Amino acid sequence: MNTPLTFAALVASLAFAGAACANDGASPAEATAMVKKGVAFIKAQGKDKGYAEISNKTGQFKDRDLYLVVYGLDGTVRAHGANEKMIGKNLIDLKDVDGKAFVKERVELAQAKGTFWQDYKFTNPTNKKIEPKSAYCEKLEDTAVCGGIYK
Repeated sequence: MNTPLTFAALVASLAFAGAACANDGASPAEATAMVKKGVAFIKAQGKDKGYAEISNKTGQFKDRDLYLVVYGLDGTVRAHGANEKMIGKNLIDLKDVDGKAFVKERVELAQAKGTFWQDYKFTNPTNKKIEPKSAYCEKLEDTAVCGGIYK
């Protein structure tokens, strides 16, 4: 066996695998960890600083296709890591492409369960395609802090 050729093939395959991983979306564990980090940040820094950092597209709460959103329990967006134009809008009646009123459901789940996973369809910010999404959410006072993964 030609050792330099084998080594070159190994390096090439690892480089390809690394590039493939770099394009992968966030995992459920990463979404859960980011939501918990966001909740802790809001508790430690207060709502104003917390919401500003969550809404900062280059901040610590944005990683590939993973970002945080904070909804008031009335359906109003308090912070949004992918689209700052949504901040301040009440989206309680927003439906996904299948007609699911996911914001209303999210608010109801936050009030009933506190922590939960929710499935719906949403536009992936990295490729602009509507894809199945699962969001992990935690209730924090009068809000739901959520971060989702695309499937």
